[in-house]
Amino acid sequence: MTRSIRKAVFPVAGLGTRFLPATKASPKEMLPVVDKPLIQYAVEEAVAAGVEVMVFVTGRNKTAISNHFDTAYELEHELESRNKEEMLRLVRNITPPHVSCVFIRQNMPLGLGHAVLCAEPVVGDEPFAVILADDLIDDGERGCLAQMVEQFQQTRCSILATEQVPPEETASYGIVATDGDGRLVPVRGIVEKPAPAEAPSNRGVVGRYLLTPGIFRELVRTGRGAGGEIQLTDGIARLLQKEPVMAYTFEGVRYDCGSKLGYLQATVDYAVQHHHLGEEFQAWLRQRYGQG
Repeated sequence: MTRSIRKAVFPVAGLGTRFLPATKASPKEMLPVVDKPLIQYAVEEAVAAGVEVMVFVTGRNKTAISNHFDTAYELEHELESRNKEEMLRLVRNITPPHVSCVFIRQNMPLGLGHAVLCAEPVVGDEPFAVILADDLIDDGERGCLAQMVEQFQQTRCSILATEQVPPEETASYGIVATDGDGRLVPVRGIVEKPAPAEAPSNRGVVGRYLLTPGIFRELVRTGRGAGGEIQLTDGIARLLQKEPVMAYTFEGVRYDCGSKLGYLQATVDYAVQHHHLGEEFQAWLRQRYGQG
């Protein structure tokens, strides 16, 4: 097993139905938060954690994602001819030169577990990250994935990013039962979207995972679960029977950009913090809505 996390899997084959009609022809992962699409924030977080190979598990109508991370020769030439140096730098540095992108088609909509399983030929026999771009995490200083990689260097086992969720919302998350309440604790069990009365806790798993390659073996043996899909949660439950899995409460603020409200909250907060627009936007908010 390698000593570092070199590869990250981005399941991006979903239809994004909660954002229709905006996502009818454009992937939900390409929805912009101020001036960058959600998928770019996710890739930047992976790069900051030392990831070198980005594995995108895509579906139909997702060519915008591959185009975004490809070289746009015509656009670069146009910007260069107009001396738009700052814009040219932004376009050329979407991914660093040492980072490679791999695209795999998920040919059947069989869920998150199946999407992860599709990445096995590229990931191979090494630990890897899974990042859901819907969950935008602002940590202020350290990226969520970088925090988890630090923990992995000590534990050498799978780690799930978790946070306390409202008890009435457990049916929207994978929920873990843990030994203790610390920041990094062993997982005793995990259940996919339990009703509040049946949830073992209100510690929900969010869109960051560090997984050992053993997860592939368990996903192959996992049948279809909730929604008729192969659930990553069910695969992790099986993995727990073979090797330890840890739950990590990350530092930072998560925005659920899979929901319209979370996406709007992220847009406002990121606009307020924007290095060019922040002060002007805050002034407009005060003028438009007042200090309250």
